[in-house]
Amino acid sequence: QVQLVESGGGLVQPGGSLRLSCAASGFSMRYYAMSWFRQAPGKEREGIACISNTDESSYYRDSVKGRFTVSRETGKDTVYLHMNSLKSEDTAVYYCNVKVLGTDYWGQGTQVTVSS
Repeated sequence: QVQLVESGGGLVQPGGSLRLSCAASGFSMRYYAMSWFRQAPGKEREGIACISNTDESSYYRDSVKGRFTVSRETGKDTVYLHMNSLKSEDTAVYYCNVKVLGTDYWGQGTQVTVSS
């Protein structure tokens, strides 16, 4: 059974940093690209970062490029989202995602609030 569990969210001041983690189980993460999405209040869920399973190349939404970094530790079946220079508009619930055999799987999400 595929499971994704996010952690690491919280309250941070503008300009601060957080590292989110996503622990995967029920599948071998080494064979799949992993993605991060977020959903702000009243807005649609949007993809923000993705990391390949082949060469670990990564892709970012323009709004987070240069501030966020996605990485993976395959031996621990964990993917990370390092977030720097956080802004109030980064406030959202952050979700980990994987598509296995055509089915999207999501974690429960972790809340990130950027506020002074």
